[in-house]
Amino acid sequence: MTIVASVALPTGVTLPYAEHGDASGVPIILLHGPTDSWRSYELVLELLPVSVHAFALTQRGHGDADRPPGGYRPEDFAADAAAFMDAVGVDAAVVAGHSGASYTAQRFALAHPDRTLGLVLIGTPYALRDNPALHELLQTISELTDPIDPRFVREFVGHLIVQPVPARFLEHNIADSCKTPVRVWQATLQGLADADAPTKIGTITAPTLILWGDHDEICPRADQEALVAAIPTAQLVTYHGTGHSPHWEQPERVAADLAAFAQRVHDITPRNEPVA
Repeated sequence: MTIVASVALPTGVTLPYAEHGDASGVPIILLHGPTDSWRSYELVLELLPVSVHAFALTQRGHGDADRPPGGYRPEDFAADAAAFMDAVGVDAAVVAGHSGASYTAQRFALAHPDRTLGLVLIGTPYALRDNPALHELLQTISELTDPIDPRFVREFVGHLIVQPVPARFLEHNIADSCKTPVRVWQATLQGLADADAPTKIGTITAPTLILWGDHDEICPRADQEALVAAIPTAQLVTYHGTGHSPHWEQPERVAADLAAFAQRVHDITPRNEPVA
C-alpha cells in the first residue's frame, strides 16, 4: 500500500511524498523531472516488491509542495533530498532521477557518496548548458502566465511519451503540473540551463543504472554513451519503442529493473554499513 504524507525540512520547505514497501526493504529515493510531482512514479510504486522501500518526493515548487522564491538549482534539490533522508531516518539509499532530476541525483551522488547505495538515471541528458531545445522551451515558458493552460501542459507531455499511458494517471500528472507556477517552471529550467554537467564536476563512484527509451527525442543515444563513458560503473539498459519517460510507458519493466538493481547494490554493501 502506498502512503502519502508530508514532511517539513530544515532547508525551509515542506514536501509531500509517497511511501511504499516494507521498512526493512532497500531504500530508494525517487525524484521526478521538472514540472512533475511524486505522481510521476505512481504506476511504478504499486509494482515494486516488498524488498524495496520506496519514497517518491514532490520537489520544492512543484505540485502541492512549498514554493519558496528561490532555490531551484540541481544542488538545491539535492540538498532537499539529503534533508528528506535525514527526516525519514534513511542513512543511505538508491537515488533515482528522471529527466532534469537526473542532474539532482548525480549531484547528490557527488556530494554524498557514502549515502548513495546506487544511482538510477532515467531519460537523462548529458549536458544542457548549450542545449537549443531547452533554451527554446525557456523562451516559450517566458511568454506564459499563471495559471498555466492545461492544453499547453497536455501538448508538452504528449511530446515526451510514445506508448499510451492510463488516462487517469495522465490527467493526475497534468493537474499537478498545472499547480506549478510559471516562475518555478522558469527557475527550474534555467537552473538546468546554467548548470555544468555533473560528470564534469567530479567522478561518480556509485553503481549506476541508466534507463533510456530509444524514441527519446530529448536525450539522444549519444548522451547515454557519454554518460557511460563518464561514469565508470554505469550500465545502460535500452527500452525499445519507448520515449522520454520509461517509468510511464513501461512501469512493469522499470519496477522490475529498479528492484533487481536495488537488490544487487544491497548485496554488495558491506554488512557493517546499515542501509537504513
